[in-house]
Amino acid sequence: MVRSLVANRRQFGQLAAGLAAALAGSGAAFAQGAQPFRLGALNSITGAGGAYGPGMLEAIKIAMTQVNDAGGAAGRKFELFAEDDQTKPDAAVLAVKKLVEINRVEAVVGIWPSSVQLATLPITNAAGITSFNTCGAPEIEMVDKEDLVWQFYASNKMIGRVFAEVAKARGFKNPAVLAYNNSTMVAQAEYFRKTWEEGGGKVGEFIVYEPNQTSYRTELDRALATKPDIVVLSSYTPDVTILLKEWYQSGAENKFITPGWAVTQKVADILGPEISSQITTISNVPASNNDAYAKFVDAFKKVTGTEPEMFAACAYDMVIVLALAIELAGPTATPKEIASKIRSVTNAPGTKVSTFIEGRDLLKKGEEIDYEGASSSLEFGEFGNTTPAFGVYGFDDNKLALKEVMTLPS
Repeated sequence: MVRSLVANRRQFGQLAAGLAAALAGSGAAFAQGAQPFRLGALNSITGAGGAYGPGMLEAIKIAMTQVNDAGGAAGRKFELFAEDDQTKPDAAVLAVKKLVEINRVEAVVGIWPSSVQLATLPITNAAGITSFNTCGAPEIEMVDKEDLVWQFYASNKMIGRVFAEVAKARGFKNPAVLAYNNSTMVAQAEYFRKTWEEGGGKVGEFIVYEPNQTSYRTELDRALATKPDIVVLSSYTPDVTILLKEWYQSGAENKFITPGWAVTQKVADILGPEISSQITTISNVPASNNDAYAKFVDAFKKVTGTEPEMFAACAYDMVIVLALAIELAGPTATPKEIASKIRSVTNAPGTKVSTFIEGRDLLKKGEEIDYEGASSSLEFGEFGNTTPAFGVYGFDDNKLALKEVMTLPS
């Protein structure tokens, strides 16, 4: 069963007026193990994350359908309640309150930006329910005191480290940094600088800029004044597109490193090969050798007619991991009891599985399993984070191309 419910602020206010129950009390109802499992999807359908949210929601539906068609997790079928966070913390707070207080969901999946996860985490944790994200802000690890938050994408402290390792390996000597002013992008840039300086290097300029400008020429000129051979752009697609156009007009000749979500194939199509050929991007590399990835891609293409982008596989894994944890925890388990089983179904040791059915059947026999996801091998650490493999990409004739795969110790 799928229910897609999107309420505007006025509608939410009207609904919430009659439902003033404290969040802390809502968790008690979940302990009854009522069928079905009420699953909340909080996706960035619009706003800066709008390039990824629709695909993530589609992946959630695909995984949910697979579980339901198999008879459910511990016999519980998923019922979906979907909301658009608009890639804005204030809108996300209203949306997640509706999911928790009105729809009474037992888990929230599909959160894309760190700002949304940080804004909604106090609400989901207070309700005692799990949340699953693709966020990178390092402080999420420390804010979650309940072990209820699970990151299916690399933390930006790891991505920042990879930026520095790639720049060093390619022989760059004089980097500059331009970072979007929010917690996740500044953290990514700071970890680049930390790793670079620990290696004995110096950063010429480290500029944190305010977003939503029509021009970034002042900030760009400051960075270029130090004659960098590489510029780290820790930011998002809208501002990166403007920055790169202005850089090209400046006539400077340095290279760039960006996160993969900032310069996609669509951005390269806009910018053209003279600009894209100067860019290296870093992303989680899909687990393309895993059976789970191949099966997910086939399912996604059948539904959408397109290839999934980088975050869709993460969203798919969120639902499959949740389903396996429910299967292990049992039909009457509370959300916290289910969360306590997530490492048991994803981390070694155990028989490697790539589908919900494979894992469920082994769990029914009392065997240990190790789910190898579509997005990565998914070995969750102490803080609910993953250490995936990273893809280092460039553009050949303006087409995105994987150049190498890197791994970091956790």
